[in-house]
Amino acid sequence: MEARVQGCVTCHGQQGEGTANGYFPRIAGKPAGYLYNQLIAFRNGTRHYPPMNYLVAYLPDAYLKEMAEHFAALRPAYPPQERPAVNSTMARGEALVVKGDASKGIPACIACHGKALTGMEPGIPGLAGLRPAYIAGQLTRWKVGERKAAEPDCMKRIANRLSDEDISAVAAYLAHQTPPTTTSPEPSNLVRMPFACGSQR
Repeated sequence: MEARVQGCVTCHGQQGEGTANGYFPRIAGKPAGYLYNQLIAFRNGTRHYPPMNYLVAYLPDAYLKEMAEHFAALRPAYPPQERPAVNSTMARGEALVVKGDASKGIPACIACHGKALTGMEPGIPGLAGLRPAYIAGQLTRWKVGERKAAEPDCMKRIANRLSDEDISAVAAYLAHQTPPTTTSPEPSNLVRMPFACGSQR
C-alpha cells in the first residue's frame, strides 16, 4: 500500500493531512465511501482535475476501494493553520453552518457534515481543517455543475440556493473554527439529514 499511494501522498501529505496552503485538501479520516466515490468520479471523468484524472485513469474498482479504506483509517492531528480575521460575514457564515436558512431552504451544514464537522459515514466528507479558498471553490463547482454526485444530488440542490456572498461567509466561518480533537466521522444518521442524499446509499 505504501508504494501504491505514493502518487497520493506527493500532494496530499504522507498521512493524507493536506497541504498548508490548502490547495490539496485533507483526505485522512474522511469516510471510505466518500473517498472511493471521488476516486471513481476522477477515473470516469465526472469530476475534473487533470492530474487526478490521469493518476487513476486505469485503476480498477477494487484497487481504488483499498486506497480509499487506507486513507479513511488514518487519523493524523489537524495541522496548525492560519485563521482568517473575523469580519462582517462571520455571523452569516455561522448561521448557515449551525442553523441553515429556512427562508431559502438551506439546511445547516452540521446536519449532514456532523456536529464537529468531521463528516458522516459512509459518504459525507468532513469540512474541518479545510482552507477557505478550497471550501469556496468546491461550493462554487457544485453550484455551476462542475461537481456532481449520485442522485439525488443533495449538494447540488443546496449549492444552487447559496449566493456568492453565502459561499464566502460559509468558507470564512469554517476556516476560522479550531479543528476538533477527534478526527473521526460520525456514524450514519439518516433521520437527522434534511434531504435524501445519493452519497449515503
